[in-house]
Amino acid sequence: MESGLVWAFIASLLALGFVGYLSYSVLKESEGNEKMKEISLAIRSGAIAFLRREYITLGIFTAILFIVLAIFIDPKPWVAVAYLFGTVTSALAGYIGMAIATRANVRTANAATSSWARALKIAFNSGAVMGFSVVGLGLLGLVIVAFLWKDSHVWLGFAFGASSVALFLRAGGGIFTKSADVGADLVGKVEAGIPEDDPRNPAVIADNVGDNVGDVAGMGSDLYESYVSAIAASMVLGVVVLGAVNGMMLPLVLGALGIVVSIIGALSVRPKDFKGSFEQQVAKAHATMNTGVYVSNGLMIIASFFIIRAFTGELALFGALISGLLAGFLIGQVTEYYTSAEHKPVKQIAESAQTGAAVTIIEGLATGMMSTVLPVILVAIATVLAYYFGGLLGIAVAAMGMLINLGMLLAMDCYGPIADNAAGIAEMANLGKDVRERCEALDAVGNTTAALGKGFAIASAALAALAWLAVYFEVAKVDIASLTEVPVIVGVLIGGILTFIFSALAMRGVSSGADEIVKEVRRQFKEIKGLMEGEAKPDYVSCVDIATKKALSSMFIPGILVIAVPLALGFTLGPASVAGLLVGALLTGFLMAVMMANSGGAWDNAKKYIEAGNLGGKGSAAHKAAVIGDTVGDPFKDTAGPSLNILIKLVGKVAVIFGPIFIVLITLD
Repeated sequence: MESGLVWAFIASLLALGFVGYLSYSVLKESEGNEKMKEISLAIRSGAIAFLRREYITLGIFTAILFIVLAIFIDPKPWVAVAYLFGTVTSALAGYIGMAIATRANVRTANAATSSWARALKIAFNSGAVMGFSVVGLGLLGLVIVAFLWKDSHVWLGFAFGASSVALFLRAGGGIFTKSADVGADLVGKVEAGIPEDDPRNPAVIADNVGDNVGDVAGMGSDLYESYVSAIAASMVLGVVVLGAVNGMMLPLVLGALGIVVSIIGALSVRPKDFKGSFEQQVAKAHATMNTGVYVSNGLMIIASFFIIRAFTGELALFGALISGLLAGFLIGQVTEYYTSAEHKPVKQIAESAQTGAAVTIIEGLATGMMSTVLPVILVAIATVLAYYFGGLLGIAVAAMGMLINLGMLLAMDCYGPIADNAAGIAEMANLGKDVRERCEALDAVGNTTAALGKGFAIASAALAALAWLAVYFEVAKVDIASLTEVPVIVGVLIGGILTFIFSALAMRGVSSGADEIVKEVRRQFKEIKGLMEGEAKPDYVSCVDIATKKALSSMFIPGILVIAVPLALGFTLGPASVAGLLVGALLTGFLMAVMMANSGGAWDNAKKYIEAGNLGGKGSAAHKAAVIGDTVGDPFKDTAGPSLNILIKLVGKVAVIFGPIFIVLITLD
């Protein structure tokens, strides 16, 4: 079965080769006229500048943790080396995905001038670059680490490195994008009454930059971390249950299989041109991309049956894998129901906007709260089934099942911000009503796929966090964490409040950044003569700079908290208290993340439903109320909510990495 490493290695190279093919297919398309190229270059320059500064800050954080791990964590210094390797591969995946996304937006807009289908294909292919960069580099990194070191703690170090990047890109990118988005909307659409993506708005380029750093690089790093975490946790528990060889190889081979079926699924997405209304274009685009999901899921179910039987001689873990895969699919359907403009919840929010902004916000919050019920039940059912089929290893394999087709699923998610940028470029370059409508139809689908991606990311994070909890019990030698013990109760309570502190800091980062951008946009509207008449250009760079500085300065305290809190509990109250912390963070973090993501997605699509001509259309009282709801929802769905995915997984990894030290200290006492 050592050949499993070879197959995983080949599959990871296949994914990276597919990335090269997709990149070539996107870059060979025309960028359009000079105006379009100018806008695209401004977006790309801002995104790369942000990423460069983010990586410098990340480098300092990484260097400090590298030194700590090299000094304190066995085997020394290999855990630290694997941690550094995980950081580099995750950062590289984010860079590749965003580099193509910021070049694909203008090509998508230009393709929409003649062909709806070609625009869809370019946006999807460029999203797939991010998707297959993640699975290709993630699996390749794990194969190299597993080949060089047979020590499970080294594998965990690699996964820990991926978490550091996710924390900075997901939370920092979210603060950047929503500071710009909220600031642009409040002054542009609400105060000045100009359209979204109007080139007169000084924050419009920062807004489009934010789509890339938050929803492409940020989402990619988030799911890279989940993907690597699920496979690494399965490898660690697999060695305990199945033995050193099969336990390590099975998760890697399943990851390789997921890459192959995801490539087949991506190639099955073949849009064809047709003439139809805005709603028909949205439905057609969604159905076209769903074909890839159905193909990849179907093939995965069939192929994994034979793989698991070959490695284990039985099918118990197949049941665990399928429980996770089906739970992920069903959670996607639930998320679509609560966030798509085609269904009742979003239409109810849009109708409530006719009453005013306050009722719109109340209705959106209620929708988000209600949307938590089914995802939690589905994760609970998947957990019970996975444990029944395979014990703690079954839970880790179920998390893998949810992430096994990540290449295809992330392609759909990262498609969204590219389509959104294309719609913005169409508006700023004055490409005409028909082109703008095509791009807005693609963007409307992107809102739903982005909401699906967020729901999927949250659910997979919950299962991955459960897997890390199982690994923690193993490495920290905790047999039971009883709620009759005070340290465990304290841990649960602190884990619960950690979610709220983390969310509050993320939201305040957005609020503070948006406040500064609002002031800057107002200043430019007032001081730059001829700006509102379209006779002068705004200073776009200043808003990009404000959002960048605010994102980076807002990252320090959340980053310190996630590392320091589990360490403080472990060193003072012991390993069982840390187990309570992980449970408390998972419970509140999962619920809050689902509520925030779905409320935000529903508010966004309610606004777009009105903008499509319903309930008075653009400029109506209902539209203005919906814009306020969408503005409140922006930091919900794109900053605080997604950042909680990182929180509930990262505290688990910190606990696992430092668990052996907790044991030593307790023993010495």
